Amino acid sequence: MFKTIRQDLQAVFDRDPAATSTLEVVLTYAGFHAVLAYRFAHWLHGKGVPFVPRAISQFARWLTGIEIHPAAKIGTGFFIDHGMGVVIGETAEIGDYVTLFQGVTLGGTGKERGKRHPTLGNHVVVGAGAKILGGIKIGDNVKIGANSVVLKSVPPNSTVIGVPARIIKTEGERVPDATMDHTNIPDPIADRFAALEQELIELRKKLENPPSPS
Repeated sequence: MFKTIRQDLQAVFDRDPAATSTLEVVLTYAGFHAVLAYRFAHWLHGKGVPFVPRAISQFARWLTGIEIHPAAKIGTGFFIDHGMGVVIGETAEIGDYVTLFQGVTLGGTGKERGKRHPTLGNHVVVGAGAKILGGIKIGDNVKIGANSVVLKSVPPNSTVIGVPARIIKTEGERVPDATMDHTNIPDPIADRFAALEQELIELRKKLENPPSPS
């Protein structure tokens, strides 16, 4: 466990240019605090200790704003950047060297039992506010854009954005007509409202200018 914690600490320096010293990270980084609490709680959970692991996770949630279920499986070199609002569910599995930004949810889609949370491969990066829901699989080296909602499995070496998320790049090749512009993530609800508004405009024109009788 201590070797894993050292790798988590090193991940902060590898991926956050603002990290200047070990003391600063240990004392002030909420993401590292949450991961540290998770490692201990997960170890106790693996030993079959009742109640205490869950109590530790809830205390860490109160302290850091990050909730990680002690039963979740998380690999080495895990980094939560800023972290507030991150939620990782009970059956979630996370590979090595994964980065999550603030507001990320690895959650379920209902009251189903069994494997109901996502599995993330190695070297995955999940942007701020993204939601990955259900027992789906996210392949190695996948990048998920900010505020995306991922409901289907994603193949390795892909980039996805949108609500619901869609693949815009895979195996280094951009999907035709796809864009990676976080300031203009597709909004299907807004698009539908715009289409309805246009239909109303056309109907109003027809009512105001009815065709002359033949």
